[in-house]
Order: sequence, then C-alpha cells, then structure tokens
Amino acid sequence: MNDLSGNPQVHYQPKLLETEPYLSREYLKLERDRLWRRVWLQAARLEEIPNVGDFVTYEILDDSVIIVRSGTDQVRAFHNVCVHRGRRLIDIPPGARNATGNRNRFICGYHGWNFGLDGAASNIACRQDWQGKLTPENTALGQVRVDCWGGWIWINLDPNCEPLRDYLEPAASVLDHFELQNLRYKWRRWGVFDCNWKVAIEAFIETYHVPATHPEYMKFGVYQGWGRQEGLHSSLGYDAKGENKGRLRLGSGKDARKATAEMVAYTMEHVNSNFSQSLLDAAMRLEDELPETATEEEVLKHWLSSARQADAAQGVVWPTVAPELVARSGVAWNIFPNFRLGHAVNNGLCYQARPYGDDPDKCIFEVSVFELYPEGAAPKTEWVHTPLGDPGWGSVLSQDFSNMAAVQQGMKSTGFAGPRPNPKEEGAVVALHETLATYMGLGRPQTI
Repeated sequence: MNDLSGNPQVHYQPKLLETEPYLSREYLKLERDRLWRRVWLQAARLEEIPNVGDFVTYEILDDSVIIVRSGTDQVRAFHNVCVHRGRRLIDIPPGARNATGNRNRFICGYHGWNFGLDGAASNIACRQDWQGKLTPENTALGQVRVDCWGGWIWINLDPNCEPLRDYLEPAASVLDHFELQNLRYKWRRWGVFDCNWKVAIEAFIETYHVPATHPEYMKFGVYQGWGRQEGLHSSLGYDAKGENKGRLRLGSGKDARKATAEMVAYTMEHVNSNFSQSLLDAAMRLEDELPETATEEEVLKHWLSSARQADAAQGVVWPTVAPELVARSGVAWNIFPNFRLGHAVNNGLCYQARPYGDDPDKCIFEVSVFELYPEGAAPKTEWVHTPLGDPGWGSVLSQDFSNMAAVQQGMKSTGFAGPRPNPKEEGAVVALHETLATYMGLGRPQTI
C-alpha cells in the first residue's frame, strides 16, 4: 500500500494539454480500440442481478455486453451478439440506458439460435447443413472478462488483460477499508450531455472550481485541495487537518456546530448526497449536545460518533477506518478512465462518463448515490433518464453541468491553445491525460 501520510507531497509541474482528445472524431475512433477495448470498466452492481438468470447490458461505443448471474455465486459476461449472423441478442429499449431482465436462455430473434447462461449454443435449426463444422467452441457466445470489486461488476473486452485487482491498485487496497460492497443505491440518474466524456468527468475530479462554481459553499469552509497520480488512477482531497480531510468534514466558522448543521442541511436539500439522514440528524443535534466552546476536533468526533450509534441501533454498522487512512484516502478517486468514486464510511457519490455514439461533442453522464441501509431496507431504484435542466438533478450538480457545454465549445476557438490545469488542485486532470496518452500513444501533456 502507498504511504499513509497526510497530504501528498508530490505535485505536478505546470502542463499544457492538447485539445484533440476532446474534439477529434478520429481520436474518438482510436479510443475505441486503444482505450475502451483494453481497460476494466465499471458496468453494474451485484445487487442489480440478485437471482440466477438476472441480466443487465452495458454499452460502450460499438460494443454491447450481457452480464448475467449464471449461478448463485457466479457472474458471467458475453458479447451481446449472436455468433450466427451477428444480430444482437438483447435489444436496448428506445431511450433506455441499458436492458435488464431475467432469462434462462438467450434466444436470437433472427433465426432462433439458443444460448444457455453458460454461453453454450443449443437448438440450432438444420445443424446438419453445416456438415459437422459447428462445434461447441465455435458456436458459443464470445466471453468477456468479468470480475467484482467493491460491490461493482467490472468488465474488460481484452481477453488478455491483467487481473482486475492488479489494475485497480493502489485504489483497491486503500478503499477496501471502507467496505464499499455493503453500500446500496439511494438514487441514480443519467443523461446525454453536450460535451466530450473527458470534459464531464474532469468537472468532478478537482476542487479548484468550488469557489467560482459553488460560491454558496465558501461560507462553510475552504475547499482548496490536491490531486495526484495513483498508478493508472488518481486521488483527490482537501487541504485540512486530520480526519477532516475526508468527505465527512465539518463546516468551518466561529461555531463549528452551527456551520456543520447548516452545511449538511444545505447539501442534503440541494444534492441529496454526501451525507445520510443519520448524519443530518446528528448534525442538527450538535448545538444541543455540545457547548459553544467545543473545539473542531471535539465537534467532528461527537458528530460522527452520534450518527454511528444511531445507525447501529437500526442495524447499520459502519466500517471502522483509522483516521490516518481516512486522511490518506482523500475524498474521491478517479478509477481510470471514467469512474469517479467518492467514498465515505456510510455513503458514496459516484460519477461515470462515456462516449455517446461517434460524436466527440456528446457523452453519456451518470450519477449514482449510495448509502448503508438496514438489511432489506434499501430503496428500489432504477436508472432515471434526466435531461439537463431537470430539477431532479438539484441546484448544485446543475451548477457543475452549466460549465460543460461551454467548455466543449470554448475549446474549439482558434484563440485557445489548450487546457492549463492547476498543477496541485487539478492534478487528477493531468493524471487522467498522462495515463490516457500511455494507452493512446499520443497526446502526452507538455511541460509549460
């Protein structure tokens, strides 16, 4: 595991990024083969397919994958295409993010070839016409590498890829302590945005934008932070003291009790994430339970302890994570290339972006929020298509979204030489492009 010291000490030199990765249709075509078909992609949660035969699909450019629970403790993934004439086995409903359902066989709607949950073909009409040339090997569905970590199901289109665990390090070793597999969906939304997928995900892997994009948060504290490379990935966090470096941080001011209550209440109303009802209730009790002279350290300790005890009383057990590890882990990780995972001991906030067709000016953008719930009490959720401007996104995320199309269009200007990320606060943006250049073989950030 990496050093568990507090703030990272390694910061990037100032770099200039190219605009081609954001704007070029040819670059997007190269991404399909050099990037998306070679990396591990977060495709679903295990709780989405709890029963044998349950399946979900995952779409990435020209490729569609069926992920199915083929046994009580087994998940398989297959290319969503019949090996006979190339028809997709599962059609994606118009306007839907993906397809879901339960089947004991996958049947091609063109000529009726059947495939079991193990991918093996059966019931091939007129099999004898192939003169014995059809074998179990050449008629089985194409398998896709699949594995699980943190409760998520991951796929890789490269049959020769490295193991998922190796790919995820050091993120996996750091974040294992947060027991992310126990989280459950609180809500999840998706939409098609007018920007490249990198513009979208980069909006959430840096803290530099907070004062200008979310000025209302400045009364709750200072949001200066850092971002750094972590293997293929990157982490980001705030410049703060001790355990307050994590996502469950205090509001600052003359009275940390009052500032924390106001911050949590505002965030829950306008984002409906980052905290839980137990944390909100505990924050609202702070002024009654602590004296005005309480130090920030005392307020933080009491707030988290009170919420932890309230959750435990209803059967929700938080993992115990050492303060130095909370500080080391920061507030979020960007799992290369496109999964931003915001973690805490009892909730999570995740973003994912991927290309939309062959248009570099558009992307599919997704937000999923997680919490710990008593056994069997998690809400039933589904992916809700939510257009830009819909009040369902809340005001804070809408502030982030308001920059995206403007950035995409602005980068096309002849007067723009390329992005110049803040070397410290936007270090994760630089890290994304450094790793991207390694996969793509072009577009390496240049030192200014």
